Amino acid sequence: MSEFILPVSAIKGRGAATRLAHRFAGDAREAFDDGWQSLDETAERSGAAVPTQVIFEDVKSVITRNHSPDIHFDLSINPYRGCEHGCSYCYARPTHSYLNLSPGLDFETRIIAKRNIAAVLRNELGARRYLPSLLNIGSATDCYQPVERELRLTRSVIEVMQDTRHPFSLITKGSGVERDMDLIAPMAAKGLAAVYVTITTLDAKLARQMEPRAAAPHRRLRTIQALAEAGIPVGVSVAPQIPFINTDMEQVLEAAWDAGARRAFYTVLRLPWEVAPLFRQWLELYYPDRAQRVLARVQEMRGGQTYDADFATRMKGYGVWADLVHQRFEKACARLGYGSQRVEMDMRQFRPAGAVGQGRLF
Repeated sequence: MSEFILPVSAIKGRGAATRLAHRFAGDAREAFDDGWQSLDETAERSGAAVPTQVIFEDVKSVITRNHSPDIHFDLSINPYRGCEHGCSYCYARPTHSYLNLSPGLDFETRIIAKRNIAAVLRNELGARRYLPSLLNIGSATDCYQPVERELRLTRSVIEVMQDTRHPFSLITKGSGVERDMDLIAPMAAKGLAAVYVTITTLDAKLARQMEPRAAAPHRRLRTIQALAEAGIPVGVSVAPQIPFINTDMEQVLEAAWDAGARRAFYTVLRLPWEVAPLFRQWLELYYPDRAQRVLARVQEMRGGQTYDADFATRMKGYGVWADLVHQRFEKACARLGYGSQRVEMDMRQFRPAGAVGQGRLF
């Protein structure tokens, strides 16, 4: 465990100036390559760190069924509620409100960990009526956010998927997915796994402001390369597209292609519920000169509203700007050679949890 000397102003009323590791410590963290110096280390040196609090939860179910026609998967699993990445635009932030927690700082620092997720998942996959379908891991909050390094809940989910031969895809901004390539690569070879990496911009300064604890853009490109070299089908998400903020979509698509991504998709900025005022605050803090232009353009592609939940338009918007983004994306993908279809998954290999020999006994 690293020791960071805190300034005197930060330790008033305290007798120690470091977080000294003790001899029985079992949670010491090793250095992790996220592409830049740890934000936590920088904050701690300045005395400004806001620690992450993990709240463990025992859940009764883990598979969520999707009934939205604009989402390509039918089932989803999220090992965590809340996300340390702290993306300013995250559409999942309002879910913390249901827990009587703030969609702002609480969403980033009070992480709910579903500690029994593997056991519950195994039971659900062994249910008589269960039929395998398109399943995504990490659709709401990132399954490879920093706490996953110690808790390994995502890995436990993939282990169940491997045991049952259940196909899955996952999406992440975290380079931690490389740790689990020993599980993912053999499944991918059988047509049972695919990974999508989100890269919103190649501008490191913007990424640090917008996605403060996610891996650096160049680090995510290295992750795409590592996945591709391991034989894992990998795609890139250039979502969300934000007017007048991340304007390098074509460059991101080209860099991801060079790294090994062969599929791509995008969405435009979504600002449901509490995300709208939070993102407005972020704009005023970092881009006050263009904040009103950004919000005006967002409303323009939502029929004058900040957000429209209509399934037909919520992901891509409509109007002149939305059409322009769509044309840019399609032309770039056609020029580079990106496939237009998602990775096909083989559902026939599924073996229910608890199956014996050639199948269930009854």
